[in-house]
Amino acid sequence: MQKLINVLAVASAAVSVAVVGTGAYVYVNKDAIIESVTEKALGGLGGLGGGLGGASLGAPDLSPSPAPDQATAPTAPAPVPPVGGGFGIPN
Repeated sequence: MQKLINVLAVASAAVSVAVVGTGAYVYVNKDAIIESVTEKALGGLGGLGGGLGGASLGAPDLSPSPAPDQATAPTAPAPVPPVGGGFGIPN
């Protein structure tokens, strides 16, 4: 029974070391990994006009429009209170 527990302990330690090692590798090499993935993802877009500017891809202009003038803005009609006042809960 003790041998089985020892085998499980060694296996657990091996998994823990593998997880920590993988996390450390990704943390240390994160910039290179991001660059590699970016190049692979954008590699298929080479014939679409080049550059990363949105204008070459025909992207819409997402800048906010100016606020309308208060004098020319349409006004909503005043709300009509329910008959009998109150919250309008039926009797």
